[in-house]
Amino acid sequence: MSKCQTIPPKYTHDWLDKLDKRTGVAKALTERHNALISDLGGLQGLSYQRASLCRRAIHMEALIEQQEAALANGAEVDTGKLTQSINSLIGLYKTLGLDRVARDTTLQAVIQRSKAK
Repeated sequence: MSKCQTIPPKYTHDWLDKLDKRTGVAKALTERHNALISDLGGLQGLSYQRASLCRRAIHMEALIEQQEAALANGAEVDTGKLTQSINSLIGLYKTLGLDRVARDTTLQAVIQRSKAK
């Protein structure tokens, strides 16, 4: 089965894993996902729910950018759908938190993280 070259229009829990990692889109979205998780204090500090919301937020952000790019290129875009998508993304970000969370950098925490890998 070949990997996807574009963002799937419907969300699935493994959508990011299904992207062809050689493409610029996949690299950029993986970077964003990792940055979001890092800003929230790292994967080890995230509950299942927050990790799930992170994947959804990156998917929503990518779909919004596709719509914005189409609009910039003169294509017809459903502005109601775009606005609704932006509001949904804002809701996800507010739920996740808008501020960076400091990672626990005590020696004990670093040792536990290295053992978990």
